[in-house]
Amino acid sequence: MESPRSICEDFVAIRKRACPRNKLNYGMKIILLIAITNLVTIFFINGPLSTSYYSTSISQSNALNSTALILKLNAIEHELITSQSYAEGLKIELESTRLMVQELLSTLNAEDKGRNIESEYSDFLSNIGEEVKLALGFHKLPLGPTQNMGSEIMFSYGSRCLKLKEELKKYMNYQVGGECPTDDVSAQKLMLMGCEPLPRRRCHAKSPINYVEPTPLPKSLWSIPSDTSLVWDSYPCKNYTCLTQRWRYPGTYDCKDCFDLGRREAYRWLSEREIDYSIDRVLSFKPNGTIRIGLDIGGGSGTFAARMMERNVTILTTSMNFDAPFNSFISSRGLLSMHITISQRFPFFENTLDIVHSMHVLSNWIPESMFEFILYDIYRILRPGGLFWLDHFFCIATQLNETYVPMFDRVRFKVLKWNTGKKADKGVDKKELYLSALFEKPMT
Repeated sequence: MESPRSICEDFVAIRKRACPRNKLNYGMKIILLIAITNLVTIFFINGPLSTSYYSTSISQSNALNSTALILKLNAIEHELITSQSYAEGLKIELESTRLMVQELLSTLNAEDKGRNIESEYSDFLSNIGEEVKLALGFHKLPLGPTQNMGSEIMFSYGSRCLKLKEELKKYMNYQVGGECPTDDVSAQKLMLMGCEPLPRRRCHAKSPINYVEPTPLPKSLWSIPSDTSLVWDSYPCKNYTCLTQRWRYPGTYDCKDCFDLGRREAYRWLSEREIDYSIDRVLSFKPNGTIRIGLDIGGGSGTFAARMMERNVTILTTSMNFDAPFNSFISSRGLLSMHITISQRFPFFENTLDIVHSMHVLSNWIPESMFEFILYDIYRILRPGGLFWLDHFFCIATQLNETYVPMFDRVRFKVLKWNTGKKADKGVDKKELYLSALFEKPMT
């Protein structure tokens, strides 16, 4: 077998470009891809499905013996049932393998895009002040490319729209006054590539067929909406039954089980335990009734906002529609949603909100310099005495004191509550931890 270096050099000859800097990692991904393909082939060759049913066929001499015929038929039936069960298992394994291969290919493509973008902006960023460069330029994702982002680059300003000529041309290709194309996925990719906010369009968004009036409040807070409440064209699931059950099946999804309001969503933020803060405990830090309006950054299916509404607090939830209609679902519950990325400056005036909350979304996958800008923006929109609830932030253990504690100190939040706990879902060897903290913006 050729070495990873040889594989990388072969790709250079074929693609007429420089070999990636991380040759070893690139080669290993290709080798892994080949290994997965070989494993699937072995499954097909050596599995029960490779056994021919004709080996159990009934000879003509036994056909006259009714007892033997029944036994043979029973044996065939049993073998068919066994093989069918195996086939179902193999189908699941193949789907998992397909998803793994798809993720590998997406990662390779994302690395290429990142290198192209870096080269594209090198001239612009070479003659500009450092603070402007940090605020308007691109940032490399510290944990590498993701399928949702489409590359290893993250933008913090909408100037990249001017560089996405073909994508914008496609987005703005419609009949004026007619129905807008169903292009939610490509439109969202434009946002993630730094073209945010998107340009307005002179067409009518497609409406759901057989739309019915929503469930009245407060029942709507914990009810699954009608399937006719939205347009499903852009999503893998085509109804809410599929969405609420997808946690049962293999596959990687954003917020995999948060559409099933009878599972974990039904118990979130109701009890206090170490890094799990309860809403009532957080609200108790301020005089009764003074927490009235706020923001939930990356709020999933809107359950935090629902819990706060039960306590007469109005929360606006930001969310992206990764693999599912998060914004439509939030709105159907009778809650406010906003479709923006975390790269966008929060659309609130300074010193206006009582509370800002974020669970999981604000974590170490965000480039450090961009993360600090986000913290300062949260500080900007909070009123004096306002609360910032950082819920289940995660990072590598050494990063907390080396990177993030000094960052929090620079922003000058006052710490009201601080708890850490181990994050072991990816393995103890990763040495990751969770941080839940409650900060207050100083009164003066």
